[in-house]
Amino acid sequence: MPEFIKHNATSYPDALIREAEGLGLLAAVLEEAGVEGPRALRVPEVRRVTASELVIPRIDPAPATEEGMAALGEGLARMHGQVMPDYGFEVDNLIGLSPQRNTVMDDWGRFYLGYRLRPQIAMIKDDRVRDEFESRLESAEIPLREFLNRHCQHPSLLHGDLWSGNVLFDRSGPWLIDPAVYRGDREADLAMTELFGGFSPAFYKAYDSVFPRTDVYDLKVPIYNLYHTLNHYNLFGASYLGACRRNLQVLERL
Repeated sequence: MPEFIKHNATSYPDALIREAEGLGLLAAVLEEAGVEGPRALRVPEVRRVTASELVIPRIDPAPATEEGMAALGEGLARMHGQVMPDYGFEVDNLIGLSPQRNTVMDDWGRFYLGYRLRPQIAMIKDDRVRDEFESRLESAEIPLREFLNRHCQHPSLLHGDLWSGNVLFDRSGPWLIDPAVYRGDREADLAMTELFGGFSPAFYKAYDSVFPRTDVYDLKVPIYNLYHTLNHYNLFGASYLGACRRNLQVLERL
């Protein structure tokens, strides 16, 4: 199979090393979950990785089919069903072009607050916006932490950046690329699939047939997408400020 070479275009020297590590972990957990076969969800094999380049097989893209979307949903659900030992990750990595801080914890709510939301809020350059968001998060800290811990079934390995641009399809089926892995609530991955769209009803139907979403999933979606809208606000500016504020409002309902 021909090769695809990805060059490190970031300012982080270990970006591709962390990406390769994430691909390997996704592949390993999919294998443990019994996700196999020519049309099943797959992850490209890392052929070679250095600080400057990552070499994987080239995937010849094809349009997504309903069968492919169903294979994606089923495979992701089976991967999420594998119980991990704890929350977080052993090393820092990247979420897109931003640093993603990590540690290992047994408290999901505490991890999400301290290692997802707070670092993004701390990076906000506008003092007034940063102060506003810090105050609103502080007011919601206890109910948010309790809500997340109460409604997280177990730690799952997460892709971490699961928008449609990080899923490819070839003529056989779906592939996951560009992960930002850590261990957390599986519904954080699912929430991001709704942030920009691109996942058909067949994906969600297949996922739910294997590992049904919780009855508070709809409330979790803006909570988990707050992390990504904050990241996009920090990267791309004011066009994401309204989405951040709308997602923050949900915390007041907990």
